[in-house]
Parts: sequence; C-alpha cells; structure tokens
Amino acid sequence: MSKREDAIRNVTGLRRASRAAGAVESLIVKAAKPLSSKGFPYRKPNVPRGVVVPREPSTLGANFDTDWARKYPARVGRAILTRGPMRWFTKAIASPTVKGADRLEDLRVLDNPPPLIFTPNHHSHLDTPLSIYAIPEPWRNKLVVAAAADYFFTSRGKGTAAALVLNALPIDREATGRKSADQIRDLMADGWSLLIYPEGGRSPDGWGQDFKGGAAFLSARTGAAVVPMFIDGSGPIYGKGMKRPKPGRTTVVFGSPLRPGADENTRRFNARIESAVTLLGDETLTDYWTARRNAANGKTPRLTGPEYTSWRREWALSERRELGDAGLRRRQKRRWPNIG
Repeated sequence: MSKREDAIRNVTGLRRASRAAGAVESLIVKAAKPLSSKGFPYRKPNVPRGVVVPREPSTLGANFDTDWARKYPARVGRAILTRGPMRWFTKAIASPTVKGADRLEDLRVLDNPPPLIFTPNHHSHLDTPLSIYAIPEPWRNKLVVAAAADYFFTSRGKGTAAALVLNALPIDREATGRKSADQIRDLMADGWSLLIYPEGGRSPDGWGQDFKGGAAFLSARTGAAVVPMFIDGSGPIYGKGMKRPKPGRTTVVFGSPLRPGADENTRRFNARIESAVTLLGDETLTDYWTARRNAANGKTPRLTGPEYTSWRREWALSERRELGDAGLRRRQKRRWPNIG
C-alpha cells in the first residue's frame, strides 16, 4: 500500500469520526431542548447585566448547625464518650477534686430541677471536660457548652467533632447576638443547662481576665440562675500555648446559685458573678472561713492578678500555684530517717 493510499484512509477515518461526534451532539441538543424551554429550576436562572448576585451565607462559624447534636442518636454517642474515654482521661491527667456540689442540693432534690447557667473561669481546653466531669446530675445529662464560633466552628470537621463530643453551641465571643440568645432561651425552656465562660477565652498568661456580660444577660433573659464555678490547676496541666498536657491536680468548686435582683442591671449582676467566682478562687487557696473573712475585709485576691510588670506577675503566679490542693505535687516529699 502506497503512502498516498494510507493518507487517504486516515483522512476518511477522521471524517467519519467527526460525523459520528456531530450526530451524538445533535442528539444531546435535541434531548435537552425540551428542558431548556422550561427554564428555572431545570436550568440555572439568567442574571441581568449589572446585577450582583449575593453570596450564599456561610454555614460555618456562628451559622454552624448543631441541632442534630441534641437528637437521640447523637446524645447516646456523646454519653458513651463522656462517661467512658473522656471521664477516664480527665481522671488520669487532672486528678480532679470536686467541692461545693452540696450547694446545689436544694435544686437537685426538686421534682423538676430547673436548668442552670454554669460560669467557670477559663485557663485551659481541659476546663470543659473537667466541668462535664464535675457538674452533677441531672444537669450533666442535658448540658450545652457555649463555644467560640471563631475557633471551634471554622471547619466542618472541627465543628462536627465539637458538637458531637461536647454538645457545643457556636457563640460570638465578642457579643451575644440575638440569634444565639434566642436559641439558648429555647434550649433552656426545653430543660437544657448552659456552660459558658464569662472571660470569653483562655487566659493568655495564667491569670484571669475581666468578665464579659454574656452570662448575666442570658440569666436575665431566660430567668435561669447562675452557678459560679472555679477551676484551679488546669492551666499548668494544659494552658494556652502548651503543645502537650502535663499531668497534675485540679480542684473544681461550685458556688451558691445567683439570680439578678429586681433593680439590678446586667453590668452590676455581671460584677457580682465575677466577685462570686473570685471568692471561690480564694476558697481553693485557703478555706471557706478564711475566704469569707478576706471578702469581708476587702482582701480577696483578684483573679486578674496584681498590677505589676510581666515578670513580677509571673513570679506571683508561681507562688499562687503552690497553694491549695491543686498545688500539691504528685511526687512525695523525701523524708530522712530519724537516727536520733
């Protein structure tokens, strides 16, 4: 076969393939023509020139859907996790001691215990497992955790894990929006209690931070009492900036429930909540009587620490951490034999 005949055969094959592709394309166009005449929703709607179509709202952050986390299947899975691996890990890494739970006994023995708002200080990611460990039933069984929307709900995987394991609810840490407040009100009306950190975030240096008014506002809006809490010892175990936890001891102390007065605004009630948590902090370092005597004399140490330079604040913090039950070392002190 000559080269000329071979070239003619190749050209003929290409023409046949082109005609076949054209026939298939015409069939597709004919099949789709009835749908194109139907318009929306069978095809994408036309957008007039000069019109900017708004972007679809994000489903992350404060808009993350967590309603599914309070359905029965998710609750069963969460109960298995919190009462099993999470509880064992918390005991192993933090050795928690719980005090003051008897201050909630009057509410616990009621036929229908009311939902409460728990307000601990915040020094570590370990604070939430510690709170879930320490909060007594029946509130532990129906507990929602207010979590920072800009930290825990920035991705689908991270938000799903937080919602499933902690029953976390995305909250704007800078201000409690109306949407979040309405959602919390509806949840508490359904019997759910709330765990919220009034400081808004973990301590950056080991000392406390000024309280924001979210808990006081939600208490006034929902009618639920606020239970002050103080967690001591979680910072040295897994504080902000630490790459891995370091085993230690912790103490969780509950205070008596607080309600806003008839003529008390949110700012004043928030200050009273902060004072109650500060008092519990002094109680963990001393004892019940000494803490109340210091409060009566205006000598309660501030959660935010002394107004010193950074190195003196660090020095004072190291001295503070040596006090109280959480300051006890796991390693026993060496005792020399009495050789008389």
